[in-house]
Amino acid sequence: MSDTMRAIEISKPGGPEVLRLTDRPIPVARAGEIVIRLAYAGVNRPDALQRAGMYAPPPSASDLPGLEGAGTITEVGAGVSGWKVGEKVCALLPGGGYADYVSCPAAHALPIPKGLDLKQAACLPETYFTVWSNVFMRGGLQAGERFLVHGGSSGIGTTAIQLARHFGARVFTTAGSEEKCAVCRDLGAEVAMNYREADFVKVLQAEGGANLILDMVGGDYIARNIRALADEGRMVHIAFLQGPKAEINFAQVMARRLTITGSTLRPQSDLAKARIADQLREHVWPLLEAGRIAPVMDSEFALEEAASAHARMESSGHIGKIVLKI
Repeated sequence: MSDTMRAIEISKPGGPEVLRLTDRPIPVARAGEIVIRLAYAGVNRPDALQRAGMYAPPPSASDLPGLEGAGTITEVGAGVSGWKVGEKVCALLPGGGYADYVSCPAAHALPIPKGLDLKQAACLPETYFTVWSNVFMRGGLQAGERFLVHGGSSGIGTTAIQLARHFGARVFTTAGSEEKCAVCRDLGAEVAMNYREADFVKVLQAEGGANLILDMVGGDYIARNIRALADEGRMVHIAFLQGPKAEINFAQVMARRLTITGSTLRPQSDLAKARIADQLREHVWPLLEAGRIAPVMDSEFALEEAASAHARMESSGHIGKIVLKI
């Protein structure tokens, strides 16, 4: 057996064309880790940011892009219990998912939900870890609350809509076309607004304001989100497609007792990610197995076509998740 594997590396910071097929050594499982022979890897916005030189991986992580995937365990490191060679898993990865093999902490792997294939399962970890930890653990969404998620047709958005609706929230969302809005409504959004035509601030204010907003746009949306919040409302930021800087009126934050918070998943500790995995296994995996929620799939590309996958994602024409077939 060869000790090398195919991988997609970032040859230099830049556009999708800088992604290059190369050979790398197959990773070895350190204590607490497993090695997975990947069948599919999910493609996510942080991969594109890393490729562009705007999102450096943690010092201990692979320099290869790829934050989630699904496949078969080929090696189990010292001290690992609960997994064995030959089992199929999906996993949140510190990096390295655009490759034949990847290593990751065993505690960040989850079983393939019954009824889902490896392609669907590869789309779960990054998105579901992000949505669950920010909407429910950090944002504290409760049944009956008004929840606004921007980018409703994205992988994050389609997941957040389904989970929030399942747990009893009233879901509002924004998207960039009527086709995308229709998909959001089909997934359970009560109101889906084309942000090119409708003012989400006015819509939410007419409903009494949002109790929770999940935002990945940033820029001028930050001040608009504050106006769209109800008194005691919470706003959770997970990305800044329009930039991280904004001028806001903090008198509104004080007078209306608003909470502004946010997080990024990748820099969090292994223990923090393991705790999210435990909650997903308990609260979310049964819903996937029962068919109550499901990943929304957009398109599939071969590993060698990673540049095309990134171009598809950055066109914002996609609805749901894009995957690489390894």
